[in-house]
Amino acid sequence: MGMTFNELKKNLKKDFSFFKQLKLVLLGDSATQFLAQSIRGAGYEVRLDIRIFEADFNQVERQIFDFNSELYSFQPNVTVIFESGHILLQKYFRQDEKLRASFADDQLYRITDMVEVIQQHLKTNVVFFNYAEEDDKVFGNFANKVEESFIYQQRKLNYSLSEYATRNSDFHIFDLSSVQNKIGRDLLFAPAIYVNSEMVLSLDALPLIARSLVQMIGAFEGKIRKCLILDLDNTVWGGIIGDDGLEKIQIGNFGIGKAFTELQCWIKKLQQRGIIICVCSKNNEQAAMAPFEKHPDMVLRMNDISVFVANWDNKADNIRQIKEILNIGFDSMVFLDDNPMERNLVRQYFPDINVPELPNDPADYLDYLYSLNLFETASYSSEDAKRTAQYQKESERTKFKASFVNENDFLKNLDMFSDVQPFNEFSIPRVAQLSQRSNQFNLRTVRYTEGEVRRIAGSENYATLSFTLEDKYGDNGLICAIILEKHPQQELFIESWFMSCRVLKRSMENFVLNMVVEYAITNSYKTVVGEYIPTEKNALVKDHYSNLGFVEDSGLWRLDMANWKPLECFIKQK
Repeated sequence: MGMTFNELKKNLKKDFSFFKQLKLVLLGDSATQFLAQSIRGAGYEVRLDIRIFEADFNQVERQIFDFNSELYSFQPNVTVIFESGHILLQKYFRQDEKLRASFADDQLYRITDMVEVIQQHLKTNVVFFNYAEEDDKVFGNFANKVEESFIYQQRKLNYSLSEYATRNSDFHIFDLSSVQNKIGRDLLFAPAIYVNSEMVLSLDALPLIARSLVQMIGAFEGKIRKCLILDLDNTVWGGIIGDDGLEKIQIGNFGIGKAFTELQCWIKKLQQRGIIICVCSKNNEQAAMAPFEKHPDMVLRMNDISVFVANWDNKADNIRQIKEILNIGFDSMVFLDDNPMERNLVRQYFPDINVPELPNDPADYLDYLYSLNLFETASYSSEDAKRTAQYQKESERTKFKASFVNENDFLKNLDMFSDVQPFNEFSIPRVAQLSQRSNQFNLRTVRYTEGEVRRIAGSENYATLSFTLEDKYGDNGLICAIILEKHPQQELFIESWFMSCRVLKRSMENFVLNMVVEYAITNSYKTVVGEYIPTEKNALVKDHYSNLGFVEDSGLWRLDMANWKPLECFIKQK
C-alpha cells in the first residue's frame, strides 16, 4: 500500500512553497479530518500544494444549499463529497418499507441536485465517492434478486452515478467500491473506531485512498503520463530473443507465457486508449522485431508501437532519442524493464520518469502494475485512439526532415493544411482534453472541463478558434485552441493559447496568430493582448509573444493592428 498514514502526516511539516497551489473543499457525512490530512500529505508526493477547507461532518447539504457558506467563499478548484455506505444503510433502514424499491432513484435525485447546484455557482470539478458495499445479509445471496434489498439498491445507485457521470463532464466518480474490492471491507472499515469517532475509513486504508484521489486531482491539473516505454526480453516475453530464438521465447496460453500474454493484452488496451507505446531494447533490431512480425501468440504488433528503438547503445541515450521524436516531457513517461541495473540507470539520468520496481516473478507483474494506477486521466475522446498512428507518422517526418539542409524547404514540402473553426460539439471534448494535457505550450495554463469549454463557446463575451493540422504524412487532428475574451476599448485578450507539442517548429504559431489577427481586424478590434504566466513546465514559450512581434506593457503583451503585417508560414487554410 506504499506510504503509511503517519508518513503522509509527516509531509505536512515539509515545504510546499515551490508547488502549484490548488484549493479543495472536502464535504463528508462522517468524520474526515484524517482523510484531509492524508490528501494534503499525498499532494506533497506529486508536487501539489493542496489547500483544504474541511467542513464539519454531516454538513454536506448545508454547505451546498447555503450560498453564504464556506464552500462558496472558498472558491475551490475541486469539491470532494464523501458519503459513506455505512451511513447510507442507516438512511435505507429509516426509509418507509413501501419506498425501499425506489431508494436508489431517490438518492440519485438528491445527489445530482446537489451537484448541479454547485456547478451553477462555482467553477469546480466535483468528485463524488461512490459507495463501498455494505451487505446487511438480510436476504443473503437472494438479495441480488430482491429489488427492495439494500445491496440491490446500493449497487443500482453506484451504477446510476456512473451513468450520470457520462452525461456530466464536470462530475467525476472516485471508485471507493473498487478500493474495497482490492483491500477488503475489514481493512477499509474499523467498527470500533467508527463507534467512538464517527470515522468510517481506517487509518490503514487512508493512504491508498488519498494517493488515488490525488492522482485524479493531478490529472485535472495536467499531471498525466501518456507514454509507456518497454524493454523486451523477460519484460514483454520470457527469455532472450537473441539467444533463445523465435520459437523458444515464452509467450502464449501455458505456464509463465500466460503472464506475458496477459501483460501484452493490458498494454494493447492502453494503446487503444491513446497511451503511446514505445520500445527501448538492447538487441539486434531485426531480431527484436521478429516476434512482433512473426510469432503467432504475440498480442502486440509493430503497428501498435509508435517508436521502436533496438540497438546496443546506452538505454538513457535511446530514451532521450524517443523523447526528441515524441516531443513530450520525461514526466509523461513510464519505463518498464525487468533488469534492476537498467531501471536504476534510467532513474539516475531521468528522475522524472516513472520506473516501477517490477517484481521478480513475471506472474506478479500485472497485479503490481494495476495497483500503481499509472495512467490516470481526466478525459477521453475519439482522437485518443488515433495517437499511435500520429506518432508513427511523426517518426517518418523526422526522417524526412533529415533529408533537407534548409528547414523552410522541409516545411514547404510537407504540404500542410489547417481547418480553422469555432469550438463546436465535435471539438469541445478535444479542446478540454488538450487544455488538461498541454503543459509546455500553454501560455497561461488554464485548465478547462468540457462544461466550461461549452459555456465559453456559447458566450457572447468570447470568441474561440480550433485548429487541425494535416500534411502529406497524415492528419494530426485538433492540435491547437485559442480562447479570446472581448474587452472594452476594442481590445481582444488571448485568455488561452495552448497547442500540442507535436507540431512545434512547423510555423503553426505564425499561422494561428494570422488567424487571430484576421478575426480581430474583421471585428474592428485595435489591439490584441496576450499574457504569459510562467510555470515549471512552460518555459518553452516564455519568449513566445516577443518572437511574434508583441510589445511588453506592464506585464502584458500588446500587438497593434494598425501596423500588422501577416507572418510567414507554410500552412494553408482549408
